[in-house]
Amino acid sequence: MAEIYLYHVVTEKPMKLGQIIIFDNNHFNGVYNRVMACKNILDGDKPIDSDSKFILSNLEYWTVRTYRELALEKVRQEKYPNYPSRMSCLYTSKTLSGAEMWANSFINSGRKVYQIVKLQTDGKVFDGDAYNVFDGTDNAEENERNADYYWSNKPNKLGKKQLVETLIDGKIEVVEIVKEFPLS
Repeated sequence: MAEIYLYHVVTEKPMKLGQIIIFDNNHFNGVYNRVMACKNILDGDKPIDSDSKFILSNLEYWTVRTYRELALEKVRQEKYPNYPSRMSCLYTSKTLSGAEMWANSFINSGRKVYQIVKLQTDGKVFDGDAYNVFDGTDNAEENERNADYYWSNKPNKLGKKQLVETLIDGKIEVVEIVKEFPLS
């Protein structure tokens, strides 16, 4: 597969030039960790790690996301296995201006942003419409219908121009630190 270049808004911890990240069936992202922590809580397991304590601080918020992400993963595995998993990927933009838009959106919502980096990957790519991301419920059939709508890239129900989120997996390398954001 050809190497692809994209931009990523760094929100969890700063990245370094030359850093290699692997996302595949054995390497997961923060979404996966939080979803599994919430699923364990919903299944009645006693929370023990920092992710579980974080989830408990806003359980309703994470429950909606957990139902959604579990349905998205189930439908992806069954119908769209050639797309990257949302729980084993980086969320990126194909353009710097797209990454800057996401960075501003995160900053305006109170989320910490460290950097925008340019990445190179040899992995799978999926361009989804963030407007098709949904709030999950305890109705599995409804969640799976919504998940199929997301993965099939149908026009969003808001009638808006797509808000593209590009998911990537595989071997990912940071090839440039494009912009650093001051920490306040």
